[in-house]
Amino acid sequence: MNSLNSNSPVLNTGSGVAPAVSIPGDENVDLGRTLGMLLDNKWKIIILTLLFGFVGAVYSLLATPIYQGDALVQVEKTGPRTGADEIAAMLLQEEPITGAQMEILQSRLIVGQAANRQKLDISVTPVVFPFIGNAIIRYDIPRPDFAQGRPEIWGGEHVYVESLSVAPELENKPLTLEVAEGGYRVLGPEGEELLFGRSGERSESSNPWLEIYISEIQAPIGAQFALRKRSQQATIDYLRNRFVVTQKGERDTGVLQLILTGPDKDEVKSSLNAISEVYLAQNIARQAAEAENSLVFLDEQLPTVREQLVEAENRLNTYRMEQESVDLTEETRNMLAGMVDIESRLNDLEMQEAELSRRFTPNHPVYAALLEKRAQLQRERANMEQRTSNLPETQQQILRMNRDVEVTQQIYVQLLNRMQELNIAKAATVGNVRIIDFAMTRSNPIKPKSSLIVIISLLVGFLLTVSFVLLRGFLSKGVESAEQLEDIGLPVYATVPRSADQMKLVKRVKYRNNKASQHAIGSFLAKLYPTDMAVEAIRGLRTSLHFAMMDALNNAIMITGPSPGIGKSFVTINLAFVCAQAGQKVLVIDADMRKGNLHFTFNDKSENGLSEVLASKLTVEQAIRRSDVPGLHYMTRGVAPPNPSELLMRHSFAEAIGKVGQEYDIVLIDTPPVLAVTDASIIGKVAGTSLLVARFGVNPIREVRVASRRLANTGVHVQGCILNAIEKTAALSYGYGYYSYSYK
Repeated sequence: MNSLNSNSPVLNTGSGVAPAVSIPGDENVDLGRTLGMLLDNKWKIIILTLLFGFVGAVYSLLATPIYQGDALVQVEKTGPRTGADEIAAMLLQEEPITGAQMEILQSRLIVGQAANRQKLDISVTPVVFPFIGNAIIRYDIPRPDFAQGRPEIWGGEHVYVESLSVAPELENKPLTLEVAEGGYRVLGPEGEELLFGRSGERSESSNPWLEIYISEIQAPIGAQFALRKRSQQATIDYLRNRFVVTQKGERDTGVLQLILTGPDKDEVKSSLNAISEVYLAQNIARQAAEAENSLVFLDEQLPTVREQLVEAENRLNTYRMEQESVDLTEETRNMLAGMVDIESRLNDLEMQEAELSRRFTPNHPVYAALLEKRAQLQRERANMEQRTSNLPETQQQILRMNRDVEVTQQIYVQLLNRMQELNIAKAATVGNVRIIDFAMTRSNPIKPKSSLIVIISLLVGFLLTVSFVLLRGFLSKGVESAEQLEDIGLPVYATVPRSADQMKLVKRVKYRNNKASQHAIGSFLAKLYPTDMAVEAIRGLRTSLHFAMMDALNNAIMITGPSPGIGKSFVTINLAFVCAQAGQKVLVIDADMRKGNLHFTFNDKSENGLSEVLASKLTVEQAIRRSDVPGLHYMTRGVAPPNPSELLMRHSFAEAIGKVGQEYDIVLIDTPPVLAVTDASIIGKVAGTSLLVARFGVNPIREVRVASRRLANTGVHVQGCILNAIEKTAALSYGYGYYSYSYK
């Protein structure tokens, strides 16, 4: 860069040849220029993209893998077992199978029992290093010597907590298990010691109550584990949040897939098998419970029906004896058979209603259909009784008694048969659920997906880097052509390309402790590399100044710029050299009394310079020093004063410039930046010619315009501008065209 370093000579950065750049005046986005910006920053984009991909790969290696296990169960559709089930089947009101069973599988009843069986209410987590701790354990890295006594857990270290019981106030509270000499300590949420115990023994504390049994400890003294006793609800949520039930197939197939995820493959498999087994046992218990409830109901009804049968038979026998064995006519027998059939069907419906009343309300379609069928049979029975009223009284009485005996006898037989069926069903209950596939855990984790993470990281890195490059290019757009400066009314006297030789000189001077760079001290580009294209451009500036100074008030030239680090001093010292080479007597004055470092270029000190002259501590002749270049003299900035602007406003500065102007052909004055301090405005009123330096791609056009306007407001006319450190970039070549010429 054309910036000044406190330990280096005045330098211009870069490489290239003298270019002439043509850029249109419009500010629209140019696709060619956009492509060029990407090409200019291609290595930055590639490196940052690969860096993002590397970070993604490291994350995928360090992240805790999550495994998935699955099992298959089938819920079979059972055939009708009761009259109510027959009616429901006929009316297509079958109970849903898959949806209800999916909810049952995820209920607290099933998940809670499985979690308790797996002891998921006890959480033991190793204390680890941030980010890499779990990977250390997973890759089984042994504890090194420097980690002895530290609480973090390394590979191969573990404890087995067989049981843990705590007081209610300690549930879900973080406890710490610390390995101690001869046993272990359990620390409370605040770090207080709750108990001391030994492995293989059950330990207990009373205040607060805590009981723990640890069967094995494989960890050094000082190692710590996070211990937690989950509440029942927290235990259920811990398992249920990782558990999913899905249906296999598009329709109600009754085949359910149970899926469980977790970081521990063995725990995933055993927990999933526990859920399947608990669900199977619950289903069998449910089927047996239905048969048991029906048996209880029938057992209550059987004695009553038996008594009714005995009473009906006694009444019939007594009446026959009183009437001396009355026989039934053929018509009466037919009516008796019809009435018995109706009563039997009504009784069957009553039993069905008793079972339906436990499952449905009277408004349910199944229940309503049964009530309608019963009402129809009751109407048929009423018609039959109406027909019997025409029979003789003796026939009517014997008909009713025979009907009571036969109906009651059928009911009694039905009850006995149903009880035998239920006893057989209870003894042979297997449920309507079967496990098709027991749990199996995949060998490869389902996440993190390493390849996908790396690809996404590369894409994110590429997009972010490209966005940053384009955003910086569009928002921080510096001057890129002489035409841009001429559009705001500033003639361009020279376009100086960026020099590769200057970059080498900068590096050598920065590391001047190296013996190979000692010769660079007291040297500059025009002296060491006189054929460099940047030096050739400055020779062109010398020619332009010859005509620009014809009407100037004096031969003093002020060289300034909008901001620091743009190469003002580089242009000044190299212009002085080429002018001295042309046989002119040249004086260079470092007027930046704050941070000027022109003295480093001549391998000199800053003391006894301009500030001492303006403070009347030194004469002009005493402050001027001779360089090793014939015809080239210089004046350093002097000791940094507290009031440089006030010193420049003294009449002594104008007198000094006038005096040296009579003795030298050209006086070059290097000044501080215009937008930083007011020194340049003061110096410009004394100098006969003022030039403004702008750096390619650094100074926005508005910044140059503001600097020129600020000088104009103080009465300083800027004769022209120098565009410094022009680069041959792809953005410029693709966007607007880049033309460069060399003659060797």
